[in-house]
Amino acid sequence: MMETNSEWIVKLYKTYRDTKYVYMLLEVCLGGELWTTLRDRGHFDDYTARFYVACVLEGLEYLHRKHIVYRDLKPENCLLTNTGYLKLVDFGFAKKLASGRKTWTFCGTPEYVSPEIILNKGHDQAADYWALGIYICELMLGRPPFQASDPMKTYTLILKGVDALEIPNRRIGKTATALVKKLCRDNPGERLGSGSGGVNDIRKHRWFMGFDWEGLRSRVLKAPILPKVCLPSSIRVTVVYLKEEVIIVIVHYFL
Repeated sequence: MMETNSEWIVKLYKTYRDTKYVYMLLEVCLGGELWTTLRDRGHFDDYTARFYVACVLEGLEYLHRKHIVYRDLKPENCLLTNTGYLKLVDFGFAKKLASGRKTWTFCGTPEYVSPEIILNKGHDQAADYWALGIYICELMLGRPPFQASDPMKTYTLILKGVDALEIPNRRIGKTATALVKKLCRDNPGERLGSGSGGVNDIRKHRWFMGFDWEGLRSRVLKAPILPKVCLPSSIRVTVVYLKEEVIIVIVHYFL
C-alpha cells in the first residue's frame, strides 16, 4: 500500500509496530463503507451503480499497471469520501506479480473468488475482472449473485458458471447483465479487460455509453450520493505515543 499513489486508493501514510500490534496511519474517508450505504438503500439504480463501478475501474487500472492483483474487491472495501467519491482499501490479499506470471494462493471473499482460484489453476489480474462482475451484481441486486449457506456450497455455485444464474431483470437491465457475463467468463483470457485493450475495453461497453470519464477523473462529476458525515466538532482525536513517534487515531461519528 505504501507503493501506491492514486486518488482511487486510500493512502497509507506510515506504519508503526510494537510487541503486539502493527498500526497503520491511513487517509480518512468520512463517508464510511459503500456496503453501509448499499445496506441502507437495499440496492442501487443503474446510474448510481455505474458511478461506483467506474471509480473501482480507475483504481483497478492503476493497480494492474503496477502489476498488482487486488483480490478482495467488495463493497466493504470501498470507502466513500465526504464528496461521495470512492477509494479502495484493505490490501491484505493484494500481490505484485511479474508480467505474465500467475499466483496460486487461495484467498478472497468466498462470494467473489473466481473459478480458477477455486480450482487452483493459477490466477492473475483477470481474477479482479471476475470480481468486478460480481460487484456490479451486488450493487444492483443488493446481494452477491453466488451465495449459499457455507463457502463450499458457494464455490459449487460459482463453478456452475454465470450462465446458470437467473438474474432478475427488474433490477439489472439487459446491458448491465451483458457486461456481467463478459466479465465473468469461466476462461480468464476471455474476460472483458483481459485482452490487448485492457480496461478500455470495459469502458467502451454499452453500459458506460455517455459516461463522463473525464468529469470523473477531474472530480467535477457530481457523485450520485453525498454521504452525511459528522461535523468537525463531533470528531474525537486520540493521540497514542509509540517510541517517540505519534499515531493519530481519528474516531468519527455519522449523523
